[in-house]
Amino acid sequence: MLIPVVQIGNSRGIRLPKNILRELSIEDEVQMEVHDDELVLKGVEKKPRQGWDAAFAKAPETKTTALLLPEYLDDQSFEWVW
Repeated sequence: MLIPVVQIGNSRGIRLPKNILRELSIEDEVQMEVHDDELVLKGVEKKPRQGWDAAFAKAPETKTTALLLPEYLDDQSFEWVW
């Protein structure tokens, strides 16, 4: 399949057909590698909750069980306004 190389701002790029992207499950990113004289594009497998472990490790450790909004959640007379 021949596809044109097009001007994209100050760069040059290619547009991949929608059916190819769908077939390879490519959404937002691709892994690009160069092997000898070939350019290889691979879809990036995204896993649910990917990176959560690192994010939780960076979060400050607290030992409190207090509610974040206690004045609203503990008040029995409070009514939601829609």
